[in-house]
Amino acid sequence: MKEREQWTSKIGFILAAAGSAIGLGAIWKFPYMAGMNGGSVFVLLFIVSTLLIGLPILLAEFVIGRRGQADAVTSLEKLSKSKKWNWVGWMGLLASFIILSFYSVVGGWILSYLIRSLTGGLSGADYGGLFNDIIADPMEVLIAQAAFLAITVWIVQSGIRGGIERASRWMMPLLFVFFILLAVRSLTLDGAMEGIRFLFVPDWSYLTAKTFLLALGQAFFSLSVGVTAMMTYASYLQKEERLGQSAVNVSILNIIISLLAGIVIFPAVFALGQSPTEGPGLIFVVLPAIFNEIPFGGFFLIVFFILMLFATLTSAIAMLEIVVSTGIRKKHDRRRRAAWMFGGLIFLVGIPSALSFGLLGDVKIAGGTIFDFADLLTSRIAMPLGALAVSIFAGYVLSQKDTAEELDMNPVIHMIWKTLLRYIVPAAIIIIFVTWVVSL
Repeated sequence: MKEREQWTSKIGFILAAAGSAIGLGAIWKFPYMAGMNGGSVFVLLFIVSTLLIGLPILLAEFVIGRRGQADAVTSLEKLSKSKKWNWVGWMGLLASFIILSFYSVVGGWILSYLIRSLTGGLSGADYGGLFNDIIADPMEVLIAQAAFLAITVWIVQSGIRGGIERASRWMMPLLFVFFILLAVRSLTLDGAMEGIRFLFVPDWSYLTAKTFLLALGQAFFSLSVGVTAMMTYASYLQKEERLGQSAVNVSILNIIISLLAGIVIFPAVFALGQSPTEGPGLIFVVLPAIFNEIPFGGFFLIVFFILMLFATLTSAIAMLEIVVSTGIRKKHDRRRRAAWMFGGLIFLVGIPSALSFGLLGDVKIAGGTIFDFADLLTSRIAMPLGALAVSIFAGYVLSQKDTAEELDMNPVIHMIWKTLLRYIVPAAIIIIFVTWVVSL
């Protein structure tokens, strides 16, 4: 039996953890959620949710993961000395499984667009019609989804050092370089400042419980908390690394990348007279149209979809790692087989989501498509509930000895963190969640 792997360095862990956080949540979902919910107010609530609610939970997952040195289910059992809390780990596995099943569909769309951008197939197209044609074509979406999952599985089956850390070390720096390049180009467009105002000047009419819940869900989704992803990654971390600093670094990087995504997209949207409320198709419909109208637009479009692919893969890798890590438990020599098996199962479960804009378009659940329902189950229900459970576990069940030995921090800061986990974080999640349910 192989021994449990560890990250080779702190930077490797931070890049992988940031990669898990900085994925479609930051680049695809954040811009369209901000666009549909008033821009700046959503952004403000997202930042507040990330720092006051997401960050304490992220640190809690880091502590539980490294202290347990195992998959989430085993770590929770070990630290609570019972099986009463292992349901949090199993719920995280199930949520990750479902998230990846529809996340891989979007990953497939990105592959389709990247191939078209490389071959010139996006030049001068009817972008709205093209997007609808792609997502409605059963053969294309399924082949693209399978290809995206195959890339994800290929990376995860190679392990922590040889697969996940190696991929993150070159994808994440390139992602930052590409993003800065695109942001500079977007800001040089005539009329770009209107997009900046939309992003940063508040319209308080959007300050509602629904917007707060959506922003909270976005913070959880983009930080990958509530599904034990960060718990799993931290379980491979060496004891000498400072968890508090790592949690802050990941949270700040996530906010920066989300804001950069807004800076790339909204100035260009407003400069060229497009609508910020396009929804999930924002980056597939509006952005190609924008790039088509600027010099060297084809080059920038290729860069953008390469960036999107990198970001999507780093998050998909984390979701699959949760499933594989829990599935193999202590039998690490079964990683390769488990990665391909679970990847195949996720593909099968994701087929209805992939077909929900075409063959299964008339099937509605809770007023939305199958794809929408999978998103609702995870980002608005499972992730907040999982985050609530983690905060209660770390605040009340995890011993003072466990947290003190894992966290090398000032006693006052440690007390503030514990207070947030015991009172502020659970209260905020429950109030926002209940208010949203009542408003349905």
